[in-house]
Amino acid sequence: MIALSGVTKAFDDNRVLQGVDLAVETGRSMVIIGGSGTGKSVLLKCILGLVRPDGGTIALDGQDVARADRDAFLARFGMLFQGAALFDSLPVWQNVAFRLLRGSLARPRDEARAIAIEKLRRVGLGADVADKFPAELSGGMQKRVGLARAIAAEPEIIFFDEPTTGLDPIMAGVINDLIREIVTEMGATAMTITHDMSSVRAIADEVAMLHAGRIQWTGPVADLDHSGDPYVDQFVTGRATGPIEAVR
Repeated sequence: MIALSGVTKAFDDNRVLQGVDLAVETGRSMVIIGGSGTGKSVLLKCILGLVRPDGGTIALDGQDVARADRDAFLARFGMLFQGAALFDSLPVWQNVAFRLLRGSLARPRDEARAIAIEKLRRVGLGADVADKFPAELSGGMQKRVGLARAIAAEPEIIFFDEPTTGLDPIMAGVINDLIREIVTEMGATAMTITHDMSSVRAIADEVAMLHAGRIQWTGPVADLDHSGDPYVDQFVTGRATGPIEAVR
């Protein structure tokens, strides 16, 4: 579904991506791990076209994304942003139905609201939440609203950017379980970036480690604990010593 070949991106002298090769199979859940500042978010933005790569190719379903019709291309994606990123001036149901109220995916207002309430129900929130504003919700509830928005338009591909950041361990586990269930139900192709190993083990089919601008290792999540790669081993165990230098 998603194929990257030799993707590079630099910001002035900071070479963030230095030749990324990665393939994400249709209907599979790929989790990208790596330390803070290694370029995980930049990689997602390159795929979405929010950042233009300096070199290499990115293909979606065999088509070069640089030549794709922008609206049709983006209509295939859903996104759960870090921190939920809800619009604080809109009630919850309009946040969830944001894409269904405008553009090529627009539906009648009553239909969009009904879909929003159904998606809220799918993530464990009742209809009573629909007319509240984000500030009236807890962090965990806001994250669920963000997840409902990500799936509202039934996307083929869903991106999750640090889905459990800022959540307590119990709520993080709830969100991880929801993501796994929903991705499986929808048959969606998923890509997640995180440094939370509990999320990795709950969400991933495959794991790729991004380090020094390249994919250091990729393989099934079942092989993560015996990858044989010293970078992966250090990251998974959280050791301060190893090939990855800790920033002091």
